[in-house]
Amino acid sequence: MNEILLEGKVKQLPIEARQEVSDYVDFLLYKYHVRQTVRPRAGCMQGTFTWMSDDFNAPLEDFNDYQ
Repeated sequence: MNEILLEGKVKQLPIEARQEVSDYVDFLLYKYHVRQTVRPRAGCMQGTFTWMSDDFNAPLEDFNDYQ
């Protein structure tokens, strides 16, 4: 089947049905062991760490012998 024809058919479906199509495609990819490689984008963790200790950059006492 031509990808353009398939895309046209999917676009005619209501949103709920499009989600079902997406879920089914995910199932087929799993079934046929097609690996999807997801590479993290730069900055994807931005805003994740919202709290950091005030003495984060202070030297650790455990390493006094090595300084």
